[in-house]
Amino acid sequence: MIIIRDDKKIARYRTIGQVASFTGMGALIVGMALIFIGDPQTVFYWQLAALLVGWMLSQVGIYLAQRYVRRPRPDQVLDEALEKVGRDGRIYHYILPAPHVLLLPSGIIVIVAKYQGGQITVQDDKWKQTGMGLRRFFGQEGIGNPTREAENSVAAIAHFLQKNAPQIEEVPIGALIVFTTKGMKDLDLKGSSIPAMHYTKVKGFLKQQSRAKLPAADYEAIRAAFDQKAGPLAEGVELVSL
Repeated sequence: MIIIRDDKKIARYRTIGQVASFTGMGALIVGMALIFIGDPQTVFYWQLAALLVGWMLSQVGIYLAQRYVRRPRPDQVLDEALEKVGRDGRIYHYILPAPHVLLLPSGIIVIVAKYQGGQITVQDDKWKQTGMGLRRFFGQEGIGNPTREAENSVAAIAHFLQKNAPQIEEVPIGALIVFTTKGMKDLDLKGSSIPAMHYTKVKGFLKQQSRAKLPAADYEAIRAAFDQKAGPLAEGVELVSL
């Protein structure tokens, strides 16, 4: 499998996430400390502003940290999950309009990576996360709607190909929702219209899928469009031989 990853973007967002986290924490501390300084009526608005800025920066830090700071990162877990079933594939991390895109001879799979913990259930594409306690408000981003994220990612890749490979009439684009947290057990994902699973199940799922190969000309056009977007990164690709 060929891995094409924007390491510079990862490093940049990692730095931004760390700076946002520390700055946000500092602003929260200042906001709390202001209550002991001067007239409470005078410092109230300064305290409120400091707490608001601190909270916002902390949320930005959490968002970026979960994607670019924590180890293993989502892209690294996906590489592990795909290493045997993606033997003939090319995976693009943080390069295309969707964060993780797997190109196979049979088509494209857009992967939505989710790290959230707790007990996660989905019914009729309505997602619910419980068992988080205070972590629901501090230290972890909510589950959101992975179904909508997957649909938006598929649409973004389709639009990208319409613009950059217009000669292709129809391209099969699938989607997977993959939970990358190791040791996670509380998942009830049968109610998702888009295949959703823990990363340890990806290999078995993809092995069961039988898909016809794309016409060679279509595959090469897609690869060329993706690699052009990757630029020099596609020249120094990381090849994982399995």
